[in-house]
Amino acid sequence: MIKTKNTPLWVFLAFSAIESRKGALILIWACVAFTLYSLPWVALFGDALGELGKQLLVIDDWSWVAMMVPITLWYILSLLWMDKHNGWLNLPADANP
Repeated sequence: MIKTKNTPLWVFLAFSAIESRKGALILIWACVAFTLYSLPWVALFGDALGELGKQLLVIDDWSWVAMMVPITLWYILSLLWMDKHNGWLNLPADANP
């Protein structure tokens, strides 16, 4: 991402190492997947998961979800800002930013 004078700090911090919209979408979908994984499935379904389910889904409190939901929303809002303000510049292959 190229920071311009109009880019807010919160958007720049979200995507400072991301160079394309595709990369930002991959980051957002990874956050959504981890948010779903970090739900306390063991506490919600307990015995229905079986022993293997309890070993795979080890998170048993809401602290990870409480952290992942705002982070995911931050990335989504940053992506919307970038889309609205044409923040993803398409540079020619031989151009240096």
